[in-house]
Amino acid sequence: MKVAIVHYWLVGMRGGERVLEELVKLYPQADLFTHVADREKLSDLLKDRPITETFIAKLPGARRHYQKYLGLMPRALEELDLSGYDLVLSSESGPAKGVIVPPGTPHICYTHSPMRYIWDQYSAYSARLSWLGQVYFSHLSHRLRTWDVCSAARVDKFVANSSFVAQRIQRYYHREALVVHPPVDLESYHLPNQAAERGHYLFVSELVPYKKADLVIEAFRALDRKLLVVGDGEQRAELERNLPSNVQLLGRVSAEELPGLYQSAKALIFPAEEDFGIVPVEAMACGTPVLAYARGGVRDSVINGRTGLFFEDQSTTSIADAIERFEAAQFDPSDISDHASGFGADRFRREFSGVVDTVLSDWAE
Repeated sequence: MKVAIVHYWLVGMRGGERVLEELVKLYPQADLFTHVADREKLSDLLKDRPITETFIAKLPGARRHYQKYLGLMPRALEELDLSGYDLVLSSESGPAKGVIVPPGTPHICYTHSPMRYIWDQYSAYSARLSWLGQVYFSHLSHRLRTWDVCSAARVDKFVANSSFVAQRIQRYYHREALVVHPPVDLESYHLPNQAAERGHYLFVSELVPYKKADLVIEAFRALDRKLLVVGDGEQRAELERNLPSNVQLLGRVSAEELPGLYQSAKALIFPAEEDFGIVPVEAMACGTPVLAYARGGVRDSVINGRTGLFFEDQSTTSIADAIERFEAAQFDPSDISDHASGFGADRFRREFSGVVDTVLSDWAE
């Protein structure tokens, strides 16, 4: 079977690229297509594969400023030649699903998220632009929404990474989606070999506004508790200017260091509304409870009262209340880790290949 996998862009190794790795393991003969690829920032599994780029990659500065060419990406996708393929898989977060697939070839779209910057997060993204940027982005987003909805009709089966994303697919595209949760690296994230002293709370994320690191830090300003913040981003300088003495910014940490930080944490604080949220599952795999904002994909992974606690508002008061409730409760690290074991790569490959088999069987009838 000749398989094409279309991924939005390959400029780093985040959650979407980890899913792509598992798709490549499932279909090692597949050809990869993307708007732009920076091989130096990819894993060995991906960077050594043949990758076809759209014409976006030939534009000036595309590997660093690919997002500035967003308005050209629909046309770039439609110029890809996918003739001769028996199956097309698209990996959607930026524009990827809008390829033109030949008659007789099924197209399955694994959706990490409909493009948040033109849908539910449009106002937040627009507010960060200059007035001229807002004018341009308003015009561009209007056109992209129309294309995004139209191109959804080119997909034969949607697969969402969470129930939250499935709901958004229904709202924006009026299509139903099956849910297959993304894979978590359970070999790296697990219970410590020996019980570790859990002496700090932990926040792990890119430091950008919607991740709400500022709320967590402000909540700890009034608490006699230690908070470690892992991550970097545009908010870091602002956060450092008025940092409480009980909060430490660690910046980016290595993949080898992060499991130990999870294993020694009392709890992970997760205040963002995410499409799924890999970080909470990594923490739970290490036996660490998660205190999470009760919206978004985290509702698929965290069990309130068993593997963590939910709080209802993105506010310092709500976060502080969750910490007080957490410290009055008891959690079993082994039980938490056992729950997280259901989100591994083997489960993802089994469930996703089952979807593909069903689609191909229905297509053949």
